Amino acid sequence: MKNDSKIQNDVMEELRWVPLLNSSAIGVAVKNGVVTLSGHVDCYSKKTLAENTARRVAGVRAIAEDIHVGISPADFRSDAEIAEDVLSALEWHAAVQDERIKIKVEDGNVRLEGEVEWEYERSNAKNAIEDIAGVRSVTNLISVRPRVTPSGIQQKINDAFRRSAAIDAEKITPEVVGGKVILRGTVRSFAERVDAEVAAWHAPGVTSVESKLELEVPQYSYDE
Repeated sequence: MKNDSKIQNDVMEELRWVPLLNSSAIGVAVKNGVVTLSGHVDCYSKKTLAENTARRVAGVRAIAEDIHVGISPADFRSDAEIAEDVLSALEWHAAVQDERIKIKVEDGNVRLEGEVEWEYERSNAKNAIEDIAGVRSVTNLISVRPRVTPSGIQQKINDAFRRSAAIDAEKITPEVVGGKVILRGTVRSFAERVDAEVAAWHAPGVTSVESKLELEVPQYSYDE
């Protein structure tokens, strides 16, 4: 088991390994496997990148972050300027229905609200604005509201399974509860399980996917 000193060194090395991060601007402290990140970055996406980078180091039990997001006073941007860039980014993103999303910017903190039909639209809206200069945080309150009924969602998932050459649709049953999809049945491989989960995520209105798929045990025949 690695001690705190070794974990600290590994986290610092991992941060140096990421070209987008200025590791010299990020402090790392470790106590009982809990990593505290401190320092300063110029955009919100680099803050989350630093957290995710530290999280993947072996021995890290938890992340406590105190990284501040902001730009130098000489490059200060008003909330109005940030809001204009956010609107532009959403407008130009092909996978986002910008007219259905409302934004609010306060002290560089962006709040997203509205309704979309697909989970990928919700996540893409957040991803589209994380790199904008001056954005300190993003609160994504966009809800996923499908125009189809749960039975309609289930039918669309079943249809997607049948179209796929990698999925045996006869052995997988999707159950839709609100925006949650529960997959039951058996699959021939882990890859098939992943394909089924991805197909379920692509249905309109899906907010979560719970997989209860079991891996088939291969049957062998032996000559007597």
